[in-house]
Amino acid sequence: MATRHGLVRDLLCLPDSSPFAKLLDSCLRSRSARETRRVHARILNSQFSKEIFIQNRLIDVYGKCDCLDDARKVFDRMPQRNTFTWNSIITVLTKSGFLDEAARLFGSMPDPDQCSWNSMVSGFAQHDRFEESLEYFVKMHKENFFLNEYSFGSALSACAGLMDFDIGIQVHAMVSKSRYSTDVFMGSALIDMYSKCGSVACSQDVFSGMIERNLVTWNSLITCYEQNGPASEALEVFVRMMNSGLEPDEVTLASVVSACASLCALKEGLQIHARVVKNNKFSDDIVLGNALVDMYAKCSRVSEARRVFDRMPVKNVVSETSMVSGYARAASIKAARFMFWKMKQRNVVSWNALIAGYTQNGENEEALRLFLFLKRESIWPTHYTFGNLLSACANLAGLQLGRQAHAHVLKQGFRFQSGADSDVFVGNSLIDMYMKCGSVKDGSRVFKKMMERDCVSWNAMIVGYAQNGYGDEALEIFRKMLACGEKPDHVTMIGVLNACSHAGLVEEGRLYFSSMTKNHSLIPEKDHYSCMVDLLGRAGCLNEARNLIETMPMNPDAVVWGSLLAACKVHGEIDMGKHAAEKLLEIEPRNSGPYVLLSNMYAEVGRWGDVVRVRKVMRQQGVIKQPGCSWIEVERKVYVFLAKDKRNPHKNQIYSVLKMLTEQMKLV
Repeated sequence: MATRHGLVRDLLCLPDSSPFAKLLDSCLRSRSARETRRVHARILNSQFSKEIFIQNRLIDVYGKCDCLDDARKVFDRMPQRNTFTWNSIITVLTKSGFLDEAARLFGSMPDPDQCSWNSMVSGFAQHDRFEESLEYFVKMHKENFFLNEYSFGSALSACAGLMDFDIGIQVHAMVSKSRYSTDVFMGSALIDMYSKCGSVACSQDVFSGMIERNLVTWNSLITCYEQNGPASEALEVFVRMMNSGLEPDEVTLASVVSACASLCALKEGLQIHARVVKNNKFSDDIVLGNALVDMYAKCSRVSEARRVFDRMPVKNVVSETSMVSGYARAASIKAARFMFWKMKQRNVVSWNALIAGYTQNGENEEALRLFLFLKRESIWPTHYTFGNLLSACANLAGLQLGRQAHAHVLKQGFRFQSGADSDVFVGNSLIDMYMKCGSVKDGSRVFKKMMERDCVSWNAMIVGYAQNGYGDEALEIFRKMLACGEKPDHVTMIGVLNACSHAGLVEEGRLYFSSMTKNHSLIPEKDHYSCMVDLLGRAGCLNEARNLIETMPMNPDAVVWGSLLAACKVHGEIDMGKHAAEKLLEIEPRNSGPYVLLSNMYAEVGRWGDVVRVRKVMRQQGVIKQPGCSWIEVERKVYVFLAKDKRNPHKNQIYSVLKMLTEQMKLV
């Protein structure tokens, strides 16, 4: 006890406050709020209780120990303050996220210095209030304060957060004129800024112009290519980095693995995984583990993804969501569903993954049911949620369901605009849904109300009009698309050729087909040849259609020969039809369609022996004709009809009406 009193007495008789400062340094190292308060109590009982230096240290240590209230009380009770006092409390406030309070104090600060301004610029940037960060940066420059690497670094971070390329270029120009133009830290920040603004070329230019590079520099460029593409370039940069003698860290490897996932580059992904396994220090990194799970899932190696997942010491919602996506992609929808419902925590990405899985695997009703669960859980849907929901409605051809989904879209306030969080594709999904449900007017109305349109928007309208038999309208939309300066792609031309086919515009179809190469630099693909064969076949130009097939630069598929066979059936060209059927059966020997069409062609000209022969071959090959199926929705109930179906409860009325219609057709 005497010793303790002696220590207290010694502290009270100190010549200066440096021992207290050392004690506070010790408290800071241990992040101990309790010990800081004990030292503070001793200071209050000493002759240094009002000394500015030691009180500034108290504010700083309290702030770093997350004791904001204590720091603020020290500041408020100080009878005198200097610039360091103000800087200390402003730094504490900005790091704690109390930006408005920091701004209020900064505004009342008598003499802010460079450190004060940098605290404001960096504080607002770190808490995603990027515009205000840049406002402070501009004011700092106008007030003629020296801009250092911290000022520029925070400003570039704000430009990256806003994805504001124009302001980013201006900051870059200022950096170029400063002493930091060759600074490696600044170069890395510039690469990252241009990357987030989507300018790969500018990122590469900065990298190429750097005299000195470190691991962060290489990581920034690899991440740039991984996120913006081409992802193959990320792998090239990684190889160059390795050849330069630098060893990758977990950030490098995670980016490279993500690039492999985008490319479905399994071989390269396995090599990176082998490096991870050899270097034990990366085994517990959750970001790298998640990237590996995602890579294997996207490469359709769900078993390997599961092995990595099971070995991860710590998992999070990203890990589990990657597994849900992987199982869904591998059509293991039951496993995806089990993993999803087993998750302790789910975010909207998790919900989207399973909804997308249901849609992609044809379980559209389940996708709709899961969306209702999502709403019940008060999860806020995203653009991707609605994209998958509308796709499910389109697949079901459920117009009423689609309209209900449209109502949800309107409630979300989507404006169908491009930008940082583009929702144009939701508008495109709406057009596609309405067109597939046969509601051309609704699809057209959505298209007209869209604030912005992309190539997919125009394609959805052209293809939708063509599929619903509005050939002239589809071609008119195509002409408007060209007039707006939008470049057509391969999907556009499929819609245009289909429209010509439905409208019987043979000459126009020929011109559009030849214009693909001449005017639009598009090389016709198999689908375009299929459209032309269909167009020529409908018009009775069967020899031209056959010649086109024989001159195709690729092997014709079942769709091409099927189009020719169907045209031969319509125009009674039996010999050519037989040739087309033989070619089709070489590709799809188990397809009943060619047998049935050929048999019907023989029957129409009374060649009954050939009919029997075709039916006999069909039986010998074990080919079974699937019955025709159609359905109709009446008062929100779907009615399904099968050919020769005797189980329908309304079969008597159905066959009675069918008999009446058949008799009336014979009279005509």
